[in-house]
Amino acid sequence: MLIDSEIKRYARQTMIFGEEGQEKLKNSKVFIAGAGGLGSPISIYLAVAGVGNIIMVDHDIVELSNLNRQILHGDTDINRKKTESAEETLTNLNSDINVNIITETITDENVLDLVGDSDLIIDAMDNFDTRHTLNKAAFELDIPYFHGAVSGFDGQATTIIPGKTACLNCIFPQSPPKSVFPIIGLTPGLIGVIQATEVVKYITGKGKLLENEILLWDGLKSEVEKVKTNKRPDCEVCGH
Repeated sequence: MLIDSEIKRYARQTMIFGEEGQEKLKNSKVFIAGAGGLGSPISIYLAVAGVGNIIMVDHDIVELSNLNRQILHGDTDINRKKTESAEETLTNLNSDINVNIITETITDENVLDLVGDSDLIIDAMDNFDTRHTLNKAAFELDIPYFHGAVSGFDGQATTIIPGKTACLNCIFPQSPPKSVFPIIGLTPGLIGVIQATEVVKYITGKGKLLENEILLWDGLKSEVEKVKTNKRPDCEVCGH
């Protein structure tokens, strides 16, 4: 049940999905992989929306070069663990939610333990090797996986539902080479908000999700394109 302060805090959004929808958000547990450019807007907007339990995993410390896009952190957080800074920011935004931080590197060996009994996985990473690890975990645990990626003014997002949609390995069977890519904070801000929107829609049962399609954003042209995705029968993750 919602307490009085929550009823007041979320009054404008319960006009959309009712107190029942808000209770679904409150009772949800989301796993966010990454406290950087994508993880910042995702976690901030899920926190203020009232997602009751947020698990955030990151192994890095805050550097000055992060601050053009990683809005969870500020000048005074430089050299702090990103998870500690993130916990402080999120709990200051909404003291009614639970924020569980884990300062660790996500690997094939520990991913299932880290995700635990979370209801869904949100990809806020900056490399495809870890994304593939998260994708496999989502299918092993049979929970949704919300993918986002950015570079420069360009970004993409898709929602992956085990047993229903193509998986990340179907769409991107090969990981691109790791590299330092250009980025302006506006792009992860936009893509992160799209991912957070997908999560809220999934939890509350509202709207149409980005299932079996990937949204492509071209910021320089202010153009959005949706491309259909298809399961691959020979996919090593979701194929049969």
